[in-house]
Amino acid sequence: MVKHDQSFISKITTNIFFVLRQCLFSILSFGPVPTHIAFIMDGNRRYAKRHTGTGTGHNVGFQTLISTLQYCYEMGVKCVTVYAFSIDNFKRDPLEVQSLMHLMQEKIEELLQEESLVQKYQIRINFWGDLHLLNESVRLSAEKAMNKTKNSKGPVFSICVAYTSTNEIVNSVEKSCRERREKEQKDELLKITDLERNLYSNGCKEPDLVIRTSGETRLSNFLLWQTGFTHLQNPDPLWPQFGLRNLVWSVLEYQRVFKYLEKRKERDGVLG
Repeated sequence: MVKHDQSFISKITTNIFFVLRQCLFSILSFGPVPTHIAFIMDGNRRYAKRHTGTGTGHNVGFQTLISTLQYCYEMGVKCVTVYAFSIDNFKRDPLEVQSLMHLMQEKIEELLQEESLVQKYQIRINFWGDLHLLNESVRLSAEKAMNKTKNSKGPVFSICVAYTSTNEIVNSVEKSCRERREKEQKDELLKITDLERNLYSNGCKEPDLVIRTSGETRLSNFLLWQTGFTHLQNPDPLWPQFGLRNLVWSVLEYQRVFKYLEKRKERDGVLG
């Protein structure tokens, strides 16, 4: 009886919270809502040090990610991109890297479960980065997720793993040059359109808003090509502590500078 009452109360609380969020997002919709938000999920390890170990920080961080994805998609955001694992992170302690690879595979499999957020919103999953640097089991899980969701018509969720922006740009240059050689166009100079076509992010709108948690203001080699006119927010909470109010405040700040950003784009010939 007690369990039934607790379940009933929990369901009522969840429903009330959902209704309140919808009211909040309706108010936000009077201003420009970002089409694409990118997150640098900074602070998992610092959170873990204050609690009970590395795995704790990343596990709590995953729950934060799921909640944040839900808030974004309820708000009307069409694309969410996260910086999950940099190529530079492979320089960490091998045991930590192995633990993170195992955790990553586990969480990818969770995303594909029937009752997951991915199924609910018909999300299409992308993995951006040099996937051959990953453990084979993780790489296969990533490829499985992309194949399973490639025909989904809902929002797009892109995960940057084994990624740096400089590596992405170098990869794009190499691929563009290879295409030129194959087409026997050796004397023609590469164009910006060639490079952009071969970026991992091809087909995805540039981010309107980048949010880096833990108060840091650096991009740390993340989407450098794509963020020339992107608004950067750096809320103080560590990623596992990032919540709805932090997301809403970041969107409000984006709305405050929206007209300025659009004028800059127009002045520099990005619009029209």
